[in-house]
Amino acid sequence: MSYEVVLANKYDLSELVESLSLEESLNEIAYCVNIKLVVTPDMPFITPGQEIRIAGIPFGRAKKENLLNPAVVWDCHSSNTGRKHLNITAYEKTIYLAKSEDERLMPGNQTATERIKQYAMSWGIPVGNIVDTREKLARNIKRSQTILSMIMEDLKETVDKGGAMYRVRMTSRGLELFEVGGNSVIWELGALEEVTQNRTLEGAITKVKVIGPQESENAVAKTLAVMEKDIEKYGTLQKLIMDSKIETVEQARKVAAKTLLGMQETMSVTALDINTVRAGDRVRLNNSELIVTKVRHQLGNPGRMELELAAESKVRRDFGG
Repeated sequence: MSYEVVLANKYDLSELVESLSLEESLNEIAYCVNIKLVVTPDMPFITPGQEIRIAGIPFGRAKKENLLNPAVVWDCHSSNTGRKHLNITAYEKTIYLAKSEDERLMPGNQTATERIKQYAMSWGIPVGNIVDTREKLARNIKRSQTILSMIMEDLKETVDKGGAMYRVRMTSRGLELFEVGGNSVIWELGALEEVTQNRTLEGAITKVKVIGPQESENAVAKTLAVMEKDIEKYGTLQKLIMDSKIETVEQARKVAAKTLLGMQETMSVTALDINTVRAGDRVRLNNSELIVTKVRHQLGNPGRMELELAAESKVRRDFGG
């Protein structure tokens, strides 16, 4: 195994690894690792809650670096079929933001950047480079929900107000924000094993009506914007948007414009592994630039990766659920 697996910053398990994979998606916050180990008499005791890190040589470089550090062991499952094995699932420590709930009153005129720093501080998660998302958010009473849900809500509102799409990632420096599709190195996908394409009208929207805040119980909410696209081609598929945070016609038109989307097209690719590709990265396939919505790296020498890809317009429309 060309990758290094270290438990509790003390025990090197690399020689015991039978399989090792890393995976993540845009809908989740924590990078996940699945490890299958051969159990030996001298292997240290492994239990949920322990730290674990994965290191390897990033694609195109020469020096070994941490690909997942730190992570926390979450699940352990042993099996014995003549030879005992241990399957481990571990996550970046951002998993605590996905599994923890809270209630908060968030004042207006804060950015998602400011709020994410507050969430991280409350949960004892170190903060690295949190870029300025710029868009000022509306006052929000966040009822009982996960911290991840709060973060996604803030990032979605940022997009709705015309800002860029951002994704939270854990690095060796701490919690950081990365712009979706903003990676400086854009890999051209090659050595393809399989490419599948799916096209459907399921989820298509050709007409959007945006409704503003309801002024009173006896009054009908004001329509702020109505936009149409490709009705003659695909028929009328209308979505009604009611969001109290949308207060102006300009905001409504921005939301409507990014919601309109005709035929849905996604692609799945299996190829030679590029172990630095992450969910939210931009890649090239057949001269087209697409966004990685989900990735699974089967680490090895050589390894392979499975990617789910979509156009940026679809990712922006779907961003935040």
